Amino acid sequence: MSEHTWRSRKVLIVGAGAVGSTFAYALAQSGLAEEIVLLDMNRDLAQGQALDLAHGVPFFPTVHITAGTQEDYADAQVVVITAGAKQRPGETRLDLLHRNASIVEGIVDDMVARDSQATVVLVSNPVDVLTYVAHKRSGWPRGRVLGSGTVLDSARFRYLLSQHCGVDVHNVHAYILGEHGDSEFAAWSMTHLAGITMEEYCPACHSCADWAQERAEIVQQVRDSAYHIIDYKGATYYAVGLALVRIVGAILRNQQSVLTVSTVLDGEYGLKDVCLSVPSIVTQEGIARVLETDLAPDEREALAHSATVIQKAISALGR
Repeated sequence: MSEHTWRSRKVLIVGAGAVGSTFAYALAQSGLAEEIVLLDMNRDLAQGQALDLAHGVPFFPTVHITAGTQEDYADAQVVVITAGAKQRPGETRLDLLHRNASIVEGIVDDMVARDSQATVVLVSNPVDVLTYVAHKRSGWPRGRVLGSGTVLDSARFRYLLSQHCGVDVHNVHAYILGEHGDSEFAAWSMTHLAGITMEEYCPACHSCADWAQERAEIVQQVRDSAYHIIDYKGATYYAVGLALVRIVGAILRNQQSVLTVSTVLDGEYGLKDVCLSVPSIVTQEGIARVLETDLAPDEREALAHSATVIQKAISALGR
């Protein structure tokens, strides 16, 4: 056992840009963390973000917010990596691969050098490939390194279904699986409204002229959401910040939540040595178990296609 142990509910955020600072703001309001530390290569940016947030401490649940150094890896319970090159308008997530892989490897090397015991959550894109890179570089058990995956995509899917079907989003249960990117797909076989499958709900709803077409358009909207937001305002950060609160909260509280985080598969769904988003149980140790659900044949095919896309990207890196 390492001489270092993580400090209860200390979250270190690596990258103090739009995503990192928005997540810090949302996390501070949640009351989940006792300590939030911001770390960035731009020390002034981290200091400014931390100070700005710290001035809001009188309005937050009790929390300590500071700018940190690499020494904070030693006792953080969770390290969230948002650092990386910014996605440009018209650029796919996979285009970011070569620019961000070396950044992630440097961060992991710093963690290993300080014998960090933290659970690591990757956010930087392309998140599936970078989660794989971090896992391989660290040599840690696969459950300890996870990506934000399609947690946000699944939230977008639930929102669009709730709007389309006229049902409270909290009663919509639906998942986007596979790559966090262009090959992601909707697991319709797992989709239901308060326990009522879509196949049962749709004939009773009568709101769609062509449900098959409507269904395809909803999935396309989910897939294109980030691109539209980037075209509108340059970056996405509010919703992903909230998705990270959900993931990190499951770790800090040991909630055993089922989330579609990105993880290295080891035979599940017939896939191996590739990172994809599938339903997994998230605890304080990271991913405790990958749930292998009974996907429809076309969904298994779509998952295999996503795996091929990610494996090609990994091969291009030579990792």
